[in-house]
Amino acid sequence: MINVNRMMAVMRARFREFYRDTASWSWNLVMPVLIIIGFAFIFSGEDESLYKVALYHGTQSDQVTLNFLDTRHVRFIDVDDLQTAIIKVQRHQFDMLIDLRERGRYWVNEHSPNGYVVEQLLSASFETQVIPIQRELVSGKDIRYVDWVMPGVLAMNMMFSCLWGVGWVVVRYRKNGVLRRLQATPLTPFEFLSAQVIARLIIITVVTLMVYIGADLIVDFTMRGSYLALFLVFFTGAACLTSMGLIVATRLKTEEVADGFLNLLSWPMMILSGVWFSMEGTHPAAQFLSNLFPLTHLVEAARRIMIDGVGIAGVAFEIGLLGGLTLLLLTISASLFRWS
Repeated sequence: MINVNRMMAVMRARFREFYRDTASWSWNLVMPVLIIIGFAFIFSGEDESLYKVALYHGTQSDQVTLNFLDTRHVRFIDVDDLQTAIIKVQRHQFDMLIDLRERGRYWVNEHSPNGYVVEQLLSASFETQVIPIQRELVSGKDIRYVDWVMPGVLAMNMMFSCLWGVGWVVVRYRKNGVLRRLQATPLTPFEFLSAQVIARLIIITVVTLMVYIGADLIVDFTMRGSYLALFLVFFTGAACLTSMGLIVATRLKTEEVADGFLNLLSWPMMILSGVWFSMEGTHPAAQFLSNLFPLTHLVEAARRIMIDGVGIAGVAFEIGLLGGLTLLLLTISASLFRWS
């Protein structure tokens, strides 16, 4: 039987420990804002001359072959969803979209400088190969890199705070003998771990909200979707990452070993979860590994909310997945946990 009073006592102790450590929580507030300001400054100039052309093959076997596909310095990306790719052309994420089915249509943003250059390259390829092709114009506002990277920076800051704020702290408790003293009380492992998760969720929610408001005041990033949906995504994501940190803390006895395991978890997620760059067009093995990380689903869901403007229904899968993983990881942590 879970005792709420015992859990509240552990949570109060954790809150006191957190706000007394001014250096720690100050860094959690300042670092992500500095990262966002840095990216806003670095990418505030002209767009890079990297051409990205999406190729839609569809389901037809008789497809158009273009000499244009041999053009150097153009990155060709296969896409499965035509409508989603058109939206990315509107937002300058793709410079052009070509339908390689028999009709051979292509889409280009009339306001995109890169799109104009790529279209000229495509037209030049017609001189040696005449095919039926149809031009489609779209328009849309450019998405700044700082707008695109903002959800990833928020999620990354949350990941580090969740993993180290619980995983590392619990290992320190074990090393200092705090857990051994708690073992002598009626407190159960599930109550103790649940209290750690809940306390960390409250702390993360407050810190992330402050970072969000501060960054928005400075760089005025894009937010088109539902705030409730964004809250649910970040809340379940934080719960999942916190529970993942508990897995590390169940048996380890020293902070040094905990640091190693936490770095082993966090760095692959930070690199392969789409925080800094899109995983589209990367090696299939890298994409498969990326989909195994909870941070990937957190970043993708937050990005769809903030940039594409979707609501709760549009991210229901990610919310359910992250919530289910939280319960699974917390149950495993409680079964593996040792006080000493």
